[in-house]
Amino acid sequence: MTDETSQIPAELARLRGSIDNIDAALVYLLAERFKATKQVGVLKASRGLPPADPAREVEQVARLRSLAADAELDPVFAEKFLAFIVEEVIRHHEEIAEDHARRS
Repeated sequence: MTDETSQIPAELARLRGSIDNIDAALVYLLAERFKATKQVGVLKASRGLPPADPAREVEQVARLRSLAADAELDPVFAEKFLAFIVEEVIRHHEEIAEDHARRS
């Protein structure tokens, strides 16, 4: 333990440990989500479906905002977070579609 860490109150260290665990869980959950969305991208590409599904995105935003409100999380933040993820998913789906088109 360094001098600096020995001066951190136990409660702060406990809370930081909890935050670290939650962050790790979020990373693993995001990895699992992206594994599933990759499979969706492959399926869409093989069936000639577009990478983006605006109607689904609208439904998901409404669903996530409701979940956020129930969880006492700012729905605006939740929507921004989902938008960031969806943007990345669509980028992946576009890459998968381009790769599929090259191979066909």
